[in-house]
Amino acid sequence: MKASSGSAHLSRRRFVGQVSVGAAALAFGSRLFGQSSATPKKLGIALVGLGSYSTGQLAPALKRTEFVELRGVVTGSREKGRQWARTFGFPETSIYGYDTMHQLADNRDIDIVYVVTPNALHAEEVIAAAKAGKHVICEKPFTTNVADAEAAIAACRAAKVKLSIGYRLHFDPFHQELKRLAHEKDFGVLAKMTGANGFQMGRKVWRAERKLAGGGPLMDMGIYCVQEACMAADGAAPIAVTAREHPKTRPEFFTDVEEGLDWTMEFANGAKAELMTSYNQNVGRFRAEGAAGWINLEPAFGYRGIRLTSSKGPTALKELPSQQALQLDDFALCVREGRESRVAGEMGLRDMEIIEAIYAAAQSGQRTLVKV
Repeated sequence: MKASSGSAHLSRRRFVGQVSVGAAALAFGSRLFGQSSATPKKLGIALVGLGSYSTGQLAPALKRTEFVELRGVVTGSREKGRQWARTFGFPETSIYGYDTMHQLADNRDIDIVYVVTPNALHAEEVIAAAKAGKHVICEKPFTTNVADAEAAIAACRAAKVKLSIGYRLHFDPFHQELKRLAHEKDFGVLAKMTGANGFQMGRKVWRAERKLAGGGPLMDMGIYCVQEACMAADGAAPIAVTAREHPKTRPEFFTDVEEGLDWTMEFANGAKAELMTSYNQNVGRFRAEGAAGWINLEPAFGYRGIRLTSSKGPTALKELPSQQALQLDDFALCVREGRESRVAGEMGLRDMEIIEAIYAAAQSGQRTLVKV
């Protein structure tokens, strides 16, 4: 998917300062990138969907992971599946079609399924994986509506499998620092937030079609701003939103989804976030201010190259090799240790509730309460 709370910690220690955050992140990264003295058997994962995100981001990440490895794929192209099997060394018997996902139940080599297909397909594929007895990661956005998110969570609970959302930035040290500052109130309550995320879509793809995407850039890029504002609010959800759709400069291109959107998120403690998303602007930034200081991320949401500045001065944080490898390995440890993911399905449901409220506010022109 295109580049974009929990209280779990990057190294499972409590962050106590900016330097310690950097040290903890590097230590955790070292652990996950092969420097453990006693490495247990890896869990097996299957990717559902072999598009650009699987190919460009997850495949390289799976060559770095310590606790999980690719052992199967679900794809509409048997030949593409064979190419992946040759590259990653799993048997062709572990290539499945979307209509044969139920057969995953018979494959003991696969423990986890990662759903990486168009948004509108997420719910049915999460449910199919859960019914096959597999733990599930679902790429963001979780689903295209609240009802589907609730159904997917219910299916995972019924099957007693774990569910995580592909919120990779919760494993990035710079975003971990934002969460620490919000929680420990180093700068006071982060009451004023601004942010924007978007890119200029050059050709029409499934993300510009409501049937598959569920919406426009809010679903794809704006969800990162939703996530970031909730991080800066110490994990709280907004109580109300207002929103305004941008006038369409390419109405023939964006026929049934928004081209861009401005919205405001209001929190119970008085904090506000003024946010924007667009398929017609290249932008990626987030800033949060409190009475005692500020933190700024720009670029904010990429796979790499994130920059953080704050009123404290230069940061000691270092970029780690792969957000996705950290995310994948953490979920493997969640499965192995029987703990919940820091980005569990309930967080994905929360964000769908917020997004539905934003769309409702944009349509009505009225302040809309968030039903979280």
